[in-house]
Amino acid sequence: MLAVLEYILKFVNIFFLLYLMVYATYLLGSVLTGAWKLYYTNKMRRIKNEIRHTTYFPVSVLVPAYNEEVTIVDSIESLLRLDYQNYEIVIVDDGSGDDTVKVLVEHFNMRTVHRPIRKKLKCQEEQRIYMADNLKVPVTLICKKNGGKGDALNMGINASIYPYFLCIDADSMLQEDSLEKIVQPVMEEENVVAVGGLVRSSQSLKMKDGKRVGYQMPWNLITSMQIMEYDRSFLAARILLDRFNGNMIISGAFGLFKKDVVIAAGGYDRDTLGEDMELVVRLHAFCRNNQIPYSIRYEPNAVCWSQVPESLGDLRKQRRRWHLGLFQSLARHRDMFFNPRYGWIGMVSYLYYLMYELLSPFFQLVGWITMFCSAAAGILNWDFMIKFYLMYTLYNAVLTITIFFQRIYTMHIKIGLIDIVKAVIICILENIFFRLFLDFVRVTAFIGYRKRKMQWGRIKRVKQGGQ
Repeated sequence: MLAVLEYILKFVNIFFLLYLMVYATYLLGSVLTGAWKLYYTNKMRRIKNEIRHTTYFPVSVLVPAYNEEVTIVDSIESLLRLDYQNYEIVIVDDGSGDDTVKVLVEHFNMRTVHRPIRKKLKCQEEQRIYMADNLKVPVTLICKKNGGKGDALNMGINASIYPYFLCIDADSMLQEDSLEKIVQPVMEEENVVAVGGLVRSSQSLKMKDGKRVGYQMPWNLITSMQIMEYDRSFLAARILLDRFNGNMIISGAFGLFKKDVVIAAGGYDRDTLGEDMELVVRLHAFCRNNQIPYSIRYEPNAVCWSQVPESLGDLRKQRRRWHLGLFQSLARHRDMFFNPRYGWIGMVSYLYYLMYELLSPFFQLVGWITMFCSAAAGILNWDFMIKFYLMYTLYNAVLTITIFFQRIYTMHIKIGLIDIVKAVIICILENIFFRLFLDFVRVTAFIGYRKRKMQWGRIKRVKQGGQ
């Protein structure tokens, strides 16, 4: 019996060693690719070798809102400060139970209007429509019954008048150049159907009149650890995947899309928690199945500042949604898996999200079970295990802190000594404790799945700082 257990544990150990080696190599490649991309872009900016235009194509900015009375005004104000020539703002209130509509109507002096909306995409019927014409650009507020974020975005697409639309969360703010930056990939090359931007934590930001005037690491450890996590995800992995048109996610907080292609593909799915990822995966499938030349890009210099959860309870709700949304998206498009018909998406990207995002916490659970079984059987090499774990943690921490300071440098952000010390300490804590918590959340996300698979849960919002 002991021999069989040793054989099983040996197999599991080899699997984990290979699994972690592949992931470590991927992280290193991501960091190097991201660092070079940011360095090159920063260099071109210094020598004024950017694409500049006096006019840009018009864009409809869509803002789905549900119980966002605390942050919605600051978000819309940041959109009105964009350094862009031609755009509109369409806010879709998805049946809020608070004063979201009231604060918008009063603050922007909006009036009731009657206008038909052609339903190219399915969504709940509109109940009331408001408009504000005395602002920099037209601002429309559409009130409808609750149908979910995907339903609200479909309504926004139906009501929009321009050929490209930008979706942004109601708790997010844009810098004055964010819209200008995110449209540049469309100006640079043909066939771009979607562009994702960089999302960062607004709790670290001080903004005035659409410009960043300050930055500091918050004292809240949960918030600070998410800052590190966001930088690693958006500034490394997505830049690498962008090199071969392999991004399967554009954050729902900040993404630009070509409207006619999205409508042809069926719009946002109203029955999934991960409508943002599901749409991007479906755009890949739609374009390839219909032999449409396309590109889905990522622009790291287009920045959106979004609120991240400040408590473990809210973080658990958010990450449960994200993980179930990932599961739903991959399950619906499982025919992509290792299918050469879908190129890099099927052979590399799908495999990565399956192995290192969806199944990763379960592999971690098996690893912990294996370790306890080995310890109970007296065959665990404690010295090797501790050294390996510390080396792997240090490796990840060094890569994370490298990404953080690389972005600080390329964005010309000044931070003090205290923030530097906090960043280094938080980087280590994030790789030790924060990931264990997230693994626990993702493993338990499927408990009660049939009953709660479409429940979002409310996350507490705080007043945006620095506006």
